[in-house]
Amino acid sequence: MNSEEVPMSETESLRLISSMINKAKNGFSESGTLYLLWGWLIFICCIVQFVGLHFFGYEKVYFIWYSTWLLLIYQFFYIAKRKRTRRVKMYTSEIIIYVWIVFIITYALLVFILVYNKAFSCINPAILATYGMPTFLIGIILKFKPLKIGGICCWLFAIAAPFVNYDYQFLLMACAVIIAWVIPGYSFKQKFKNEN
Repeated sequence: MNSEEVPMSETESLRLISSMINKAKNGFSESGTLYLLWGWLIFICCIVQFVGLHFFGYEKVYFIWYSTWLLLIYQFFYIAKRKRTRRVKMYTSEIIIYVWIVFIITYALLVFILVYNKAFSCINPAILATYGMPTFLIGIILKFKPLKIGGICCWLFAIAAPFVNYDYQFLLMACAVIIAWVIPGYSFKQKFKNEN
């Protein structure tokens, strides 16, 4: 050891370790970009669907949801780019990616089964219930309270959804994504700014 180097105190060592753990823990969320993009896009789709159904009785307003494919393509390239630029492999990030994969598969299967059985009134409550799963789990993984609250709110909205008219279910979904994805997205963004 160089004679000029000063050994770290226990407090400094713990602070450094804690800082490294927090950086790794928040590596996936980074600036909250994907939460905000998905949250606002789904919010807009829900509002457009509600307005189209409630005020104009326009059944084919569901075409607005095809816009999510564009964001899905963007997300694929966004994640691929981040993987190339990331220097350290973080297992938290990998777990979170698998949580989202499970969500997408479950979501697609559930919608397929409900559409096949013409159980259209059950689709929105089922979607709300599945939204809660990745949101809550990622909140647990990252120890991030806004996501845990968001997941619980999705489940509460899922319970309420069968008791309201079909068009109003889209307002419940709009509220759910604001609480579950948009608010945590802005919290991540603020956290990212503070840490950088």
